[in-house]
Amino acid sequence: MNNNVNILDELNKGCCMGVDAINLIVKKANDKEFIKLLEELKEKYLELSGEINKTYKEYSDDEIHETGMMTKAMTWYGIEKDTILDDSTSKLADLMINGTNMGIIEGRKIINNKKMDKNIKHISEEYIKIQEEYLDKLKKYL
Repeated sequence: MNNNVNILDELNKGCCMGVDAINLIVKKANDKEFIKLLEELKEKYLELSGEINKTYKEYSDDEIHETGMMTKAMTWYGIEKDTILDDSTSKLADLMINGTNMGIIEGRKIINNKKMDKNIKHISEEYIKIQEEYLDKLKKYL
């Protein structure tokens, strides 16, 4: 598998994990503005995932990788465990910020350590940009 395909797979898994986490956190949230922000971020992830899928087809005939059932279960478990005693907006924002930071770190590692085509680099940079933008917005809810 070439590097471009691997990178697109990783970015798509990151988008899918973001969507999964948002879907779980929205169910626990009560603050309408916070929910609106999460839905906006989810939409950005879905749009980027669509772009990733389209680009993926230029590099491979295989199906793009998404998060597996085990990863989804671990995400659910982690959110449930971390919110059992505190499901305040602040706690939910904290969880989102931690996950978003992990996404930014992984995106930076990809850009800094892997060779890729120009259009794949653009998608990688967009992945990071979206998360950095929403990271600042999420801090308001701590």
